[in-house]
Amino acid sequence: MSRRTRRVLPLVLPLLLVGLGVASCGDDDSGEASSGDLSSVTVKGDVGTNPEVSFDGKVEVKKTTSEVITEGDGEEIKAGDSVLAHIWIGNGFSQEKAFSTYEEEPKTAQLLTADEKALSPLFVEGLVGHTIGSRVAVASTAEEAFGPQGNAQLKIGNKDTVVAVIDLLSAVPEGPSGEDVNAPSWAPEIVEKNGVPTSLDFSKTPAPGKKLQSATLIQGEGATVEKGQLLVVNYLGQVYKGKKPFDESYSRGQPASFPIGTGGVIPGWDKALVGAKLGSRMMLSIPPEDGYGAAGNKEAGIKGTDTLYFVVALLAPA
Repeated sequence: MSRRTRRVLPLVLPLLLVGLGVASCGDDDSGEASSGDLSSVTVKGDVGTNPEVSFDGKVEVKKTTSEVITEGDGEEIKAGDSVLAHIWIGNGFSQEKAFSTYEEEPKTAQLLTADEKALSPLFVEGLVGHTIGSRVAVASTAEEAFGPQGNAQLKIGNKDTVVAVIDLLSAVPEGPSGEDVNAPSWAPEIVEKNGVPTSLDFSKTPAPGKKLQSATLIQGEGATVEKGQLLVVNYLGQVYKGKKPFDESYSRGQPASFPIGTGGVIPGWDKALVGAKLGSRMMLSIPPEDGYGAAGNKEAGIKGTDTLYFVVALLAPA
């Protein structure tokens, strides 16, 4: 994306998202892997808490294997669905923990989209076909998880086995949900294709003022967005009278996530979105001082005098 924010880096390391090994430990009450190459792994603890993972010997697998430790009663995850999840990763050879989102700051769930083009097959294996509320384990070779080089940052060699535990906490809605609200006169028209915003039409939009403006176009019924939350959204941004968007998330097939109200995004987003209701669709008109300032954003084609317009769907918190 072209810096509608101050380019927030993903809270999970990109290397993890490109390839994650996830180990399996049976779905019985003991949390022990039920059979085969995963029998040396034990996972204890409730879904939503940092798992206690122990090993009774090295883990060796030749292909990706997954098992359910705890089965949730939520909806089943399908290919293309987005999910908020916590992730624990370990090295099945050294039998040591490598990473846990439960121990990172901030301790927030991570946004994962079950798309084999965006995630390694390991994550897709740990997501698709499982239900929300589940704790799923997957095991894989390091090569399948990270490629032939392994992952030195996680101290996982190219011949090691990657073990992970994924807690599937909640599904992310595909779009806003609530009561439609009449758009104000300053708001551009949203051009849609199959219900998805593709651009903004400024043909009937008056010249923007110098103040930040926001309006609710669909009034969501969810919780209030709070400062410091990791917020999951779909969005489209276009400068006033611009011919096309300078940035948007819809065509990528997965929403975006970032901390809100903490300076990680442009000031107009922090000011306008904190206090809004989840499920809402918002329209923002952001003057330069609440956007990229006098310097603009050359990379995105934004001048220092441009007013930015965004349509934003507030989908979920993490």
